[in-house]
Amino acid sequence: MDFSHIDWQDIAQATLDTLTMTGFSLFFTILLGLPLGIFLFMTGKKQVLEQRGVYAVLSVMVNVLRSVPFIILLIVLIPFTLLLVGTSLGVAGTIPPLVIGTTPFFARLVENVLREVDRGIIEACQAMGAKTHQIILQALLPEALPGLLAAATVTTITLVSYAAMSGVIGGGGLGDLALRYGYQRFQTDVMIVTVAILILLVQLLQYAGDWLVIHFSRK
Repeated sequence: MDFSHIDWQDIAQATLDTLTMTGFSLFFTILLGLPLGIFLFMTGKKQVLEQRGVYAVLSVMVNVLRSVPFIILLIVLIPFTLLLVGTSLGVAGTIPPLVIGTTPFFARLVENVLREVDRGIIEACQAMGAKTHQIILQALLPEALPGLLAAATVTTITLVSYAAMSGVIGGGGLGDLALRYGYQRFQTDVMIVTVAILILLVQLLQYAGDWLVIHFSRK
């Protein structure tokens, strides 16, 4: 395989675009998904803020958004993305659908992680007169931190995959490069390099996430 015709500057820019899309999307996904996941947990059955009706509505909404394939979500959200950022192309046009696509996914992971926290800790906090926000900030989140970091790692890797998929509609990044050169122009060398970079990126993210989980896990 001859890699001499590859424009490495394009590869570097596409990699930077993918990292930018992933980083910004992860920030907003956590910003929105963490409170949503906490609220789902707290309003669930036998929890501090139990509200079965509210929980049922939120749960259905989360499940609906999670069930829509991301490639379809990209297309459906084009008018909303245009309204929000003025374009549906490139890095800026990809971030909104990435956030909308992964926020419910992350929220459900957060809910599941919080369910694994020993209920006795919550009951002990209630017995001491702790308020809801104190239970969340001083008991639930510290106890669930390793699990939340693992959930964030899974979400980050999902975002990398989705960011690559956005190349189908001109989203930029490695996916767009692979589609335009590797697929449409039959440049197999470009396809191989982009796939290799994506694999390496996922491996590094998984390694970093695993290290953080182990580091913050209680001995």
